[in-house]
Amino acid sequence: MTVSGPATAPIRPGLPGRIDRGRASLALRAARVRGTVPATVQIAVAATVAFVVAHYVLGHESPLLAGTVTISSLGLVRDARPIRVLETVVGMVLGIFVAETIVLLAGAGWWQLAMALILTILIARFLSSHASFAIAAAIQSFIVLALPASGVPYLRLLDGLVGAAAALLATVLIPRNPVRAVTADGHVLFARFEAASRAVVQGLRRGDRHRAERGLERARATQAAVDAWAESLDSGAAVARISPLLRRQRSELARQQRVLANMDYAVRNLRVIARRAAYLCDDGTARPVPADLLAELVRGADLIAQSLTDIAYEPAAQSALRAVATRLHPEAIAGASLGEANLIGALRPLAVDLLTASGVPPSEARAALPRG
Repeated sequence: MTVSGPATAPIRPGLPGRIDRGRASLALRAARVRGTVPATVQIAVAATVAFVVAHYVLGHESPLLAGTVTISSLGLVRDARPIRVLETVVGMVLGIFVAETIVLLAGAGWWQLAMALILTILIARFLSSHASFAIAAAIQSFIVLALPASGVPYLRLLDGLVGAAAALLATVLIPRNPVRAVTADGHVLFARFEAASRAVVQGLRRGDRHRAERGLERARATQAAVDAWAESLDSGAAVARISPLLRRQRSELARQQRVLANMDYAVRNLRVIARRAAYLCDDGTARPVPADLLAELVRGADLIAQSLTDIAYEPAAQSALRAVATRLHPEAIAGASLGEANLIGALRPLAVDLLTASGVPPSEARAALPRG
């Protein structure tokens, strides 16, 4: 008698890949939730305080606008600069004021609603060039006309002012910790810088023009990462300037602003290097010396990236970059062609930018280069 083993279901092709993608998607969703926690806490506390003040202290039966102004002005966007919150708050209060005035003078109805929206948007556009300012004002104006009249003139305007005050106080007293988001943006820029540089290095080592051009394309695409890091740094620094709870983080934000400024220059110089590398690789000749020099500069940049989370890496980055800078002589390649000499020359400002990003004073960074 033959005993058959347990039946095994066949593994469908592609199933492991789908599982991996599912896990990656789940990890991204979890990371998105974790990143939203500080803003969620800030909004919940501020909106609750606004409701408590308007309902229990001022005795308003349904302080809807206190909550909507608070939640809408704070939002979940990462740009939590006080000036942005203030602009949103002013727009919302403006909309409430215009609508309440029309209700007081002409009552509530469909044509009053149309008039309130028209006046609100036109006044908002006169006061601010930002379209979001006018939209925020119009939304609050619509809510005022759509809700039943309160019976007390400008009662809902008072609710809006309570919500505005709660949002502004929350920005100062319950600030969102900016360093984590700022550092994450910095790592994105360094990762893209490394990817572009590695492609150029591979192109030089293999004499492959297509790989070098791919590095140039990636270098050009880094501008979005530069802009994102700059925006998050500006937002974080603006909040830290007015929030006593973020006083200790001001120096770290200033340090990252210095790194960003020099990495912006480094990315621009990398594009020059990539263009020259693509031109040189057109003949299919491998050029290992400039490839190795660029690869060592990239390793120094990686140490700078690690210093964003641990400043102890800065001295290591400085030492590694100095070691490369001292070898960037126009005659580093014996019998080099004019194109190769120009490529070595293009590596020199990149080394200076990276040294300065690592904390070396500009004069010392330039002095590290050999005279040619």
